[in-house]
This record gives sequence, C-alpha cells and structure tokens, in this order.
Amino acid sequence: MGKETRTKVLVHGLPETSAVWEPLLEELEKLGHRDVVRLSPPAFGAPRPDGFSATVEGYRDWLVGELSAFGAPVDLVGHDFGGVHAVNVAISRPDLLHSWISDVAGVFEPDYVWHPYAQIMMTPGEGERAIGELVGAELPDRAAINVQGGIPEPAAGKVAAGQTVEMGKAVLSLYRSARQPALADRGRDLAAAAARPGLVLIATEDHAVGSLEQRRRAAERAGARSATLTGLGHWWMLEDPALGAKVLAEFWEGLPA
Repeated sequence: MGKETRTKVLVHGLPETSAVWEPLLEELEKLGHRDVVRLSPPAFGAPRPDGFSATVEGYRDWLVGELSAFGAPVDLVGHDFGGVHAVNVAISRPDLLHSWISDVAGVFEPDYVWHPYAQIMMTPGEGERAIGELVGAELPDRAAINVQGGIPEPAAGKVAAGQTVEMGKAVLSLYRSARQPALADRGRDLAAAAARPGLVLIATEDHAVGSLEQRRRAAERAGARSATLTGLGHWWMLEDPALGAKVLAEFWEGLPA
C-alpha cells in the first residue's frame, strides 16, 4: 500500500525525450511502483508554447506549474537539466514535494566548471554549428550520434525522433542561461532544499556534472542523502535500470508517510 501513496514524477534533460526513462519504468513496476508520471519539458518532447522562456528560471516555473496541478506533494526525480529543475523547485517550492532526487547536484557548487560540450553550446556561433549538426541530421544519423554520446539503442533512436530544430534552439537558450555563476548563485540557497528529504545520485563515470567531491558536498549542503552508482555514467537509468530502480525504491520506501 505504501508504494502507491505518492505520485512519482520523472523529468529528463537535454537533448533528450522521456524515452530515456522507459527501461527504468519497467523495473520500477516490477518493484511495485506503478504510479509514475513522466513530464516532458517544453521543446524536449513536448511543444514549446509561444513566449515560453527556455531558461533556468523558465523551466523552474514550468515545473512548479506542472507539480501544482497534482494537488498533493510528489516524489520528484530529475536527470541532467531535469535534475537542475528539481533542485530549483526543492529550493523555491518545497511545499510541492514529498521528496526530491537529482543526479546533477554538483553543478550548484561554487567551483563547478561546465563541461566542454556545454561551453561550446554557450559560445555564439560555435553552439549553433554544433547543435545544427545534430538536429539537422537525418534520423539514423541522429541516433548514431546519440549512441556515440552514450545513449544505447533502442533509446538512442527513440530520443533521436524528438531531436528537432525547436529542441536545438531550446538547448542553446537553456545552456546560455546557465552560464556560471548562474547556478553557483542559486546554490547559495541549497540549504533550503533540506525542507524535504532529498537524494543525490552519484554516478561515478559521469564526468559532466561535477567531481565526486562536489556532488557529495552539494548533498551535504542540501541536507540530502547520497547514493553512489559505481561504474555507471550519465545515462545510468539506461545502463543499469534494475540498479537504478532499486536505489530509487529503497529511498522512497524509507521516507515518512
């Protein structure tokens, strides 16, 4: 009974669609967690409304609006930029959450430096050329690029189907709004996230979201637990969905009602 009392909400990042969660959903269902909802951020598998601001603040406000519609606090899980949105909600609107999980908490540390691909996206001209090579390619080529980046098939092909020109524009806008010290400044309020139970996932082979030390430090500052996913990378939910589901389920099942 306890497994069904709270809605679980999964939010992905970029340049992705909600297809990245499918293997994890199957494993969660085996563990009895069936009340799981995937939310697709505007331009990342969902339409981008006219006038929508594809920025750190815009996506935080979008997620606040979506979570408010549930009518009860949820257990929120964010991956990649979805993890940024999740932490921002935990900081600013903990009343919407029963708990939160993020796999990118290290990006809020004051000494975090964006990875090389992000720096390209943040650079005018270079970013447009790089993202254009992805969204301007044919579907099989986009899928192949995803595989090279670490997304296995069949998820690579499913994600490729959603990698549109509109997504490319949103990728550039979101990255550029997150140029440091943007997230470091928000990280000054990490302690506010302790208002709800949190979990920081630390995939040891994910070298894009901060060092192990930065992620552990961010977890401590946010009053959150941490779980180390040894040997897994950025797409841990695709690499070992059974382990990912086990870690999430153990966290949820240990929460107060």
